[in-house]
Amino acid sequence: MGDILSKYDVIGAFGMTIYLAFFSAIGSLVLGTIVGVMRLSPVRVLRLLGSSYVNIFRNTPLTLLVVLSVLGLTYILGLNLDPSSITGNASRWAIVMLSVYHASFVCEALRSGVNTIPAGQAEAARAIGLTFAQSMREVLLPQAFRGAIAPLGSTLIALIKNTTVAAVVGVAEAANLMSVIIENETGGLVVFLVFAIGFVILTLPLGLLFTSMSRRLAVKR
Repeated sequence: MGDILSKYDVIGAFGMTIYLAFFSAIGSLVLGTIVGVMRLSPVRVLRLLGSSYVNIFRNTPLTLLVVLSVLGLTYILGLNLDPSSITGNASRWAIVMLSVYHASFVCEALRSGVNTIPAGQAEAARAIGLTFAQSMREVLLPQAFRGAIAPLGSTLIALIKNTTVAAVVGVAEAANLMSVIIENETGGLVVFLVFAIGFVILTLPLGLLFTSMSRRLAVKR
């Protein structure tokens, strides 16, 4: 194990994994919130668009989206997010597709959080003259986020593990380096153990944190 850590930049590979996960988490949270509001909108067209987004991206393999972004959007349509670097372009497209894919799960987590709020609160918001946007911002979404902490935490953990998909387009994250080490070194079990421990270190504290937060911040009924 010591030889692997000294010969290969394992820390740097996990740094790329954290980089992908961090920016993808921000992107998926913002986009997922927008889609969630659309799904709850009183406007039928917006509800249809939000529902279509969730159904399409939840049922499309993430690997297909990542490969499509590089082979299709970059090489066929010429949409290059980093003209100075092939790997930079691939990592940025990976962030975009991770965000787009996981936004559908964020949307459903928030929608489930909204559904736990008593209907009387939305009716009270309308009764005092709040618009839909105001009632979502001031009344429903704050409670929805509190009620959806656990599923949002599960989505973040899944996102961290799904960053390994970026390896298929050459992004130098943990799974990519693991495949390189397996090709060049003997003792595949040790290699798997090193990277398994790395992902446990990344995800286990988050699981414990979100579990604790969901208990402390749960909306009292």
